[in-house]
Amino acid sequence: MTTAHVPAVPTTAPATARAVSTAAERSVWPASTTEPRPGELAVGGVALTEIADRFGTPVYVLDEHEVRDRCRTYRDAFPDADVLYAAKAFLCRAMIHWIDEEGLGLDVCSAGELELAVTAGFPPERIVLHGNAKSPHDLATALRLGVGRIVIDSPSEIARLAAAVGPGGRQRVMVRVVPGVAAGGHEKIRTGTDDQKFGLSIADGYAQHAIARILDQPQLVLTGLHCHLGSQITEVKPYLSAVRRMVGLMSRLHRQHGLVLPELDLGGGHGIAYRPGEPALDLTALARRVRAELTSACASAGLPVPRLIVEPGRAVVGPAGVAVYHVLAVKRTGGRTFVAVDGGMSDNPRPALYGVRYAPRLVGRPGSATLAPATVVGRHCEAGDVVAADVPLPDDVRPGDLLAVPVAGAYHLSMASAYNMVGRPPVTAVRDGRARLLVRRESLDDLRGRDVGL
Repeated sequence: MTTAHVPAVPTTAPATARAVSTAAERSVWPASTTEPRPGELAVGGVALTEIADRFGTPVYVLDEHEVRDRCRTYRDAFPDADVLYAAKAFLCRAMIHWIDEEGLGLDVCSAGELELAVTAGFPPERIVLHGNAKSPHDLATALRLGVGRIVIDSPSEIARLAAAVGPGGRQRVMVRVVPGVAAGGHEKIRTGTDDQKFGLSIADGYAQHAIARILDQPQLVLTGLHCHLGSQITEVKPYLSAVRRMVGLMSRLHRQHGLVLPELDLGGGHGIAYRPGEPALDLTALARRVRAELTSACASAGLPVPRLIVEPGRAVVGPAGVAVYHVLAVKRTGGRTFVAVDGGMSDNPRPALYGVRYAPRLVGRPGSATLAPATVVGRHCEAGDVVAADVPLPDDVRPGDLLAVPVAGAYHLSMASAYNMVGRPPVTAVRDGRARLLVRRESLDDLRGRDVGL
């Protein structure tokens, strides 16, 4: 994947002022990141201080070239596969256009994501609809707009979808299978085992039963199997295990029904580094070894090799984003230093949800040469509102300073809330020395406009 040219804050403290040259540090910033003068950072040729002055804080900064480069990296690694961007990571109209122009498909989870994509001009036949509990509105919207495939996640969807399609219609579908492979960075983001809400299990026969029912519905055209193991997976081995189990199921279906499925979707969950030195999934190794495993497994089963589908989200947009905050207060108490910023869990709930750790950096001035451990906290009325715990920052950090948090492109705005009636931040795009607004800041007028109680 693309690497960056400027570091995050080092992970050891106390220490002297940070260097700016190690590969581990560069890896968590967009590739366009430069340091035009000591302490200043620019992304896409635009200083982060300039973006903070122009758009206010908190603000998300998204490097358009980084997003596009990562799309191309996936296309190059999987030239004979369909690469679908997982919209849940981050979606707006500009992102939809970038994905379309770079030749990727789209994976959506709701009528809202689907409507936004199609009304922005994305071809509906290149969209796949997921969801463990699709509403009637979700299904009706998918059929109305002509979505390419619908992934069936539960037995009850089969009859409902067939009825919605009607006797004269046809809809291509896949079945989400639970392969019984445990993978992912946290128990809350592991989805490949039988003890969670997604999919239909191979082990208890529910997947096979659902497939038999689908084959009895002439309105539904089964094109393949789907699985998703979890998120933040940094090793190739779980995907190889999934390939073997999925091909094993395809072989049984062939024996029982004479069925040859042309597609196999391995989902996404490709892990990235959030802090210097953390592992990330080797995309080149993943593509090479999955292709070899799939070819070998199909040859052993006497099956043609299905077309592979992968669904990266975080790995496309996560490293392209930076969140910028103003420091509001610095408090030293109980032997700890708390640095409070003007955002927090309303614009990034991930640390509170599943313990994600970040590497914030002081920007706009060099800061002290001495680094000391500090906990960056948000402004909200929750003890768990922590942006980054025990990270090294200059020991002279003070109110009015700017902190930048790299790897902020995925699951920030998409999971943001209006907690404490603090509006969600804007999203800006940077490219070739220019910044432009993609999504405006949510205002108090926006929040008041939804309140119709008087």
